[in-house]
Amino acid sequence: MCICINCHYVDRCTTYNAVETQHEQAHLTETPDFEATEPTINVNIRDRGDHIEMEWDVVGCLSFKEEKGKWAKLRPGELIPT
Repeated sequence: MCICINCHYVDRCTTYNAVETQHEQAHLTETPDFEATEPTINVNIRDRGDHIEMEWDVVGCLSFKEEKGKWAKLRPGELIPT
């Protein structure tokens, strides 16, 4: 699971914005202004026969500042990305 969903900077972060792009998800912001320090991204690649599925998750980041539920506060009622 992406640690970004509980990060204070999720709605401003260029790294999370890139993850949203990879997942073809709506952006929390179109103009992120925060550059994460040394994010670590796991990319899981799955062969689904007729297509390749890629899942991008930020699993580490020196800029991570915990704010539990930050993503959910920004998108109330939506399913939290897994």
